[in-house]
Amino acid sequence: MSGAGQWRPMREADLSVVVTISDAVHGAFTEPLETFADRLAHYPAGCAILERDGASLGYLISHPWPRDAAPPKLGALLGAIPVSDSYYLHDIALLPAARGTGAGATATAFVVHQAEVEGCRDIRLVAIQGADSYWHAQGFAYVGTAIEGPYGPGSHLMQRAVEAA
Repeated sequence: MSGAGQWRPMREADLSVVVTISDAVHGAFTEPLETFADRLAHYPAGCAILERDGASLGYLISHPWPRDAAPPKLGALLGAIPVSDSYYLHDIALLPAARGTGAGATATAFVVHQAEVEGCRDIRLVAIQGADSYWHAQGFAYVGTAIEGPYGPGSHLMQRAVEAA
């Protein structure tokens, strides 16, 4: 999809634009630069930037995470990524110019591939700000009831199986 742009590996030099995109997309649920730097330092294979015509339009952050552990809290520094048979999609954020282009589906396919590479059985995420319908269309189902905590009202823990390609 030519309008979507290209996903490429995230670099340390991208972190300031990641924060800018996070602020624009997530508002009150944005995270500090240190959180993104922590994920990039400890699991760079799960971090990517969406670019089109030299402009950054989105990012994704993902990593292995134990199924029986609570999702990482907003802004939390992990310090290390544990070995796990489950994978966590921390965030996909797309600026309005990238929405509706297929960039989200391409990012989800990237995350599924990373989960397969890691030998994970499933992928979990916390759907915020009404995004649960989007994630349902990507094959995710609710795990339990709605959660709030730091994620805001109407947030849901969701999961999908990792299927071999």
